[in-house]
Amino acid sequence: MRSHGYRRMLVAGVVSVLALVLLFAAVGGARPDSGPTAESAMAAEQEIARALRDNDGDAIARFLTDDWAVIAGNGGIGEGKSIFPDGIKSGYLTRKTFEISEPRVRLYGNVALVTTKVKTSGMFAGKPFDVAERQTDVLIWKDGGWKSVLTHETKIGD
Repeated sequence: MRSHGYRRMLVAGVVSVLALVLLFAAVGGARPDSGPTAESAMAAEQEIARALRDNDGDAIARFLTDDWAVIAGNGGIGEGKSIFPDGIKSGYLTRKTFEISEPRVRLYGNVALVTTKVKTSGMFAGKPFDVAERQTDVLIWKDGGWKSVLTHETKIGD
């Protein structure tokens, strides 16, 4: 009888240890959450800047929501995720440079506001441009990544 009680305690102990190991594997050993962070928002902003600099319309489109809008430095408003990609593909807009600096990221749950200083140059409607501006992107965390819903540009200087 005594060995039967010992065996039951041993089995219960093994089951408890196994349950703890499985719990640790499911929770403690899992990869860190790759959800929305200020760092991942800034990384997305850098990828957008790289796509703009490289005139990669397809990459730009991947970072924009279908209802994306831009408020340009001249006050004009453009809507729809195809504006930049179509302009690039048609040759209407070609960037030579696109550099971002002085980042400021504010995270509000699944929304990030990313403000940067931008220096960009290239050709727009057959005319050269070289501007400095502040740019704010409103990003939302969607389908496991950041997407821009709004870009607001403000020219710096003349």
